[in-house]
Amino acid sequence: MDLTRFTIEQAHKGLVEKDFSAVELCSAFLKKINDLDKKIKAFLTITSDLALFQARKVDEKISKGEHISLLAGVPCAIKDNILVKDIKCTAGSKILENYIAPYDATVIKWFKKEDMVILGKTNLDEFAMGASTENSGFFPTHNPHDLERVPGGSSGGSAAAVAANMCVYAFGSDTFGSIRQPASFCGVVGLKPSYGAVSRYGLIAMASSLDQIGPLTKNVSDAEVLFDVMRRKDPKDSTNAVLFKDIKQKIFKISDLKIGVPKEYFIKGIDKDVEKIIKNAIKKFEKAGAKIIEISLPHTKYAVASYYITAPCEISANLARYDGIKYGFSKSKASTLEKLYFQTRGQGFGDEVRRRIMIGAYALSVGYYDSYYLKAQKIKTLVKKDFDQAFEKVDIILAPVSPTPAFKIGEKIDDPLSMYLCDVFTGPANLAGACAISVPAGKIGNLPVGLQIIGKSFKEKVILEAGKAFESLS
Repeated sequence: MDLTRFTIEQAHKGLVEKDFSAVELCSAFLKKINDLDKKIKAFLTITSDLALFQARKVDEKISKGEHISLLAGVPCAIKDNILVKDIKCTAGSKILENYIAPYDATVIKWFKKEDMVILGKTNLDEFAMGASTENSGFFPTHNPHDLERVPGGSSGGSAAAVAANMCVYAFGSDTFGSIRQPASFCGVVGLKPSYGAVSRYGLIAMASSLDQIGPLTKNVSDAEVLFDVMRRKDPKDSTNAVLFKDIKQKIFKISDLKIGVPKEYFIKGIDKDVEKIIKNAIKKFEKAGAKIIEISLPHTKYAVASYYITAPCEISANLARYDGIKYGFSKSKASTLEKLYFQTRGQGFGDEVRRRIMIGAYALSVGYYDSYYLKAQKIKTLVKKDFDQAFEKVDIILAPVSPTPAFKIGEKIDDPLSMYLCDVFTGPANLAGACAISVPAGKIGNLPVGLQIIGKSFKEKVILEAGKAFESLS
């Protein structure tokens, strides 16, 4: 019996029925990491001692006949931009190479109450800036389905860890597709909650108006289990709002669904095999009785441009704190304060991070704010309006996650614009604050392709039900 292939429900059932102990389950995953991660490189830090300590606590509860939660003793991995107290948190950057988190992120606090078992922290593009996990300050992560290809990004380490059965589930963060795109490339489920649905307290900030924590899992039911724990109200995050009025509402049948298919998402440049897989997925919904409606999201074509002004502006502000004075890497032998700043930030940050800081600082400078940042915010408003109008006619929107399957390592790293276009189908949902999920839809050879299901803000239960329905149709 391979314990590492279990879903959350299967692992919980085995623990409760004493088919294996939490320590045995944890040890199986630690062995899998030891065997596989030399090639995949999904983890930046492996927390064996913590994991085994947490597992032993669960075994003690079971031995005493105490009730355990569905997540108790189930091994997971955490993206390394989410704080776990007393564990290194680098955000994939040399500037935080030796930073130890002084407190738990709110979501970690909640999951610790569920007796989670943390196997380690996963690799990411530096400060979550990238679509391939090649921008990590330490090393690139490899796709478990083809080691010569990327796992996607920025949550590539988390997606690869779940896909390779090195954990049951993982946490990621999504600013413009950073959960859904790696989920698609690695053949797992990735949920981006609505903006404000999950507390961001303890998530290292990149673009604060867009960042959102979410789960990567082996199936949609597991994503739902995790989301139900994540979606609590947190007074420490002023953007966090629990507005799930329909949370207990009976979800409609597939035959009741009105599904929107945006014509702008099937464009020149999309891989023909990806298009075929997504259109076949849409046909499965149609055969099951759903009504398919072509819709238009006309401002989609401006979404990438809007993001790459908005995000760098927020990045330039958020990353100003990494100055070599308070914490993190410091070029302390510099002769002047100005040189300290330049040398610390120049050597501590990678190319992509420096690029975005400079773009953001320029766009926010005197004389350019109205021309760039303000215009980008207006486009963001128009993108949201497109979605609001679409959801007056349809319940969910179906679309590709990425124009292509996973590309080869090194293929796009020297072409930032080509890399940015990887997020052309995922980014608009972030700008609109909508919820979205990537569900495996098929393969091109051995390369997975994900179907994106987009829902109205705070209608996660609708897209989760649609995702489960699609799994049953596949």
